[in-house]
Amino acid sequence: MRLHALIQELDNAIGEGTPERRAEILGRLTEVFVAGSASYSDNQIDFFDDVLVRIAALIEASARAALANRLAKVPRAPSVISRVLASDDDIDVAGPVLAQSLLLDNETLVAAARTKSQQHLLAISRRARLDEPVTDILVERGDRPVVLSTASNPSARFSDAGYKTLVRRSEGDDELTACVALRPDIPRQHLLRLLVRASHAVQIKLEAAHPSMAQTIQKAVAEAATGILDKTGDLARDYAAACAHVEELQAAGRLGESDVVTFAAVHKREETTAALAALCGLPIEVAERAMLQPRPEAVLVMARAAGMSWPTAKAVLRLRAGARGISPGELDQCQDTFSRLNPATVRQIVDFQKRRARTTRFGRSAA
Repeated sequence: MRLHALIQELDNAIGEGTPERRAEILGRLTEVFVAGSASYSDNQIDFFDDVLVRIAALIEASARAALANRLAKVPRAPSVISRVLASDDDIDVAGPVLAQSLLLDNETLVAAARTKSQQHLLAISRRARLDEPVTDILVERGDRPVVLSTASNPSARFSDAGYKTLVRRSEGDDELTACVALRPDIPRQHLLRLLVRASHAVQIKLEAAHPSMAQTIQKAVAEAATGILDKTGDLARDYAAACAHVEELQAAGRLGESDVVTFAAVHKREETTAALAALCGLPIEVAERAMLQPRPEAVLVMARAAGMSWPTAKAVLRLRAGARGISPGELDQCQDTFSRLNPATVRQIVDFQKRRARTTRFGRSAA
């Protein structure tokens, strides 16, 4: 009787009452539900659901926010109104439900992650459970606070594509790099790629805070230099779009030194590497190894073989250095080395690399 009386009161207040009166009655109705939710039957919960959904569109945002805060933590909250509140454009309404409600399925979370504000995405990133379809969108569409929050969430699960995006977005961001590197579930190939691109400061910090990672970091750099990263199969997927773009430019006769400068200036590492490989006539794997090696000589040889000027080679070196940067002294040494490279000699080196690459590919296919 008390419940039906409250519903009648609420109906009257919606038609004639003040916003304060509507909020007061809705609050009392919500308290009645929360107090008995553990013992209600499914039919009774459905009844509350119908009532709350009916009035949700008619009440003020502040009243919806109060309702959301009360229902977000209730394990047996009505499911339909929970989804309605989670889809609200007002973050004060949607936030508590997106962050805490156990009633939301991946479909609802994915829809919100695709269409709502960064504040909505941040609320989702804090959930006690995050599955791959949701994290895929969070790390791709989210801004830095969203990505960092998602990567810091120990309950988040990431797909292979999600980890690839995390590694890409970590470049130049020491805090995010460290956060992703310390996830216990990160696949080895992504950890290696992350570590070799990390700044020297991050590598030192990780080694100091987690001595067990020192050997992993050292192996990552060594394996990158010897091409072991290429065997994971990720390289082809990483560079597919970049290589296709560069090949299109080359086929049209429009690929040149200026493209390398442009790619490097806007931090397009894959396109820069692909252009360098194409201009030298080398496989992308060879150019990637050169970009990953601790020393810059291989990149300088390729730039010289492609007939590039020192300013272009310098742009590639700056891109290659990433967040750790490259000092004026290092650049001076590189310029001296670059100027002393004999064009005929570097062409011989590149021709040898081409022959070795063909032999390696033939050996693999024969095996």
